[in-house]
Amino acid sequence: MFLSRRLVRELSRTSSSPFQALRPLSTSAFLSNSRHKSPSLGDITSESVSSYKANLAAYREKLKSASAAAAAEATQAASTAGTVKSLLYGTPAAQKEEIEMEQSYGKVLARGKYVHEIVLHKVKPERVGEYVEMIGEEYPKIAEDKDNNVHLVGSWKVEIGEADTFVHIWEYNGYAGYHQTLNRLSTQKSYQKYATTFPNLITSRTHDLMQEFSFWPTSPPRSLGGIFELRTYTLHPGNLLEWEQHWRRGLEARKNVMEGVGAWFTQVGSLNTVHHLWQFGDLRERQLAREASWSKKGWSETVHKTVPLIGKMQSRILVPLPWSPVR
Repeated sequence: MFLSRRLVRELSRTSSSPFQALRPLSTSAFLSNSRHKSPSLGDITSESVSSYKANLAAYREKLKSASAAAAAEATQAASTAGTVKSLLYGTPAAQKEEIEMEQSYGKVLARGKYVHEIVLHKVKPERVGEYVEMIGEEYPKIAEDKDNNVHLVGSWKVEIGEADTFVHIWEYNGYAGYHQTLNRLSTQKSYQKYATTFPNLITSRTHDLMQEFSFWPTSPPRSLGGIFELRTYTLHPGNLLEWEQHWRRGLEARKNVMEGVGAWFTQVGSLNTVHHLWQFGDLRERQLAREASWSKKGWSETVHKTVPLIGKMQSRILVPLPWSPVR
């Protein structure tokens, strides 16, 4: 299920544990006291799958309530003439935002407010424990600091894919927020110590700057349990717009059988790359959800039209780290 911009705003007013209220950006820190444990697929049990299903049902029920509240707000804001525009788009402020977002979409396919960074760390096998402990101390500290212009979307360990690799996704308040955050961190002694020690724990790292697709806002913090799948597609140059148009329509076939977290395309770094992140109870639940997608009208057509646009496809199975806001 995917959040609209209006539902994100509504959830920010109504969320309660385990779905925390949102801060000014679309995600905020959702932190755990057990920050130093390295997770694995071995942590997934039949009980945890049942818990995931219950949490997902509660989460979707909350989305329904938020949707109803947003619809009521839109109806109340409609003029006495009952214009169709007001009924569809709600308050004048919401109408203005929609116009701005459409203009942004026409230029860059994305919501213009946020810049996301995807960070991949390849860790030395013998130092994974040290890495988890160090990151578990530093990343939540950065996310909790309200003076930083960034929130942590999530942190995960790759379980199927590149061994000893960790994935982190950050959300900045635009490129200005990205620069301001880096500048502020560079002046802090604790971060300077981290930046000096950290390279000794890894063999490589990559940083790409991305924007989320306008039709798929990144999920707010939530604790559903289960596993994640990060799918990465490298498109043939010049095909991003066509891919996005087909994918936007195709997601309608998947939104009720698979739980999406977010979708982004790179603007700096590995260009022509698309990432999309999904959440499942376990690998069996993933299999069933993907099979169910094929029975939905429109999905096979989407695959037929998008596969020729893709040069390379990669799938990673992830488990969330204890402090991950989305887990």
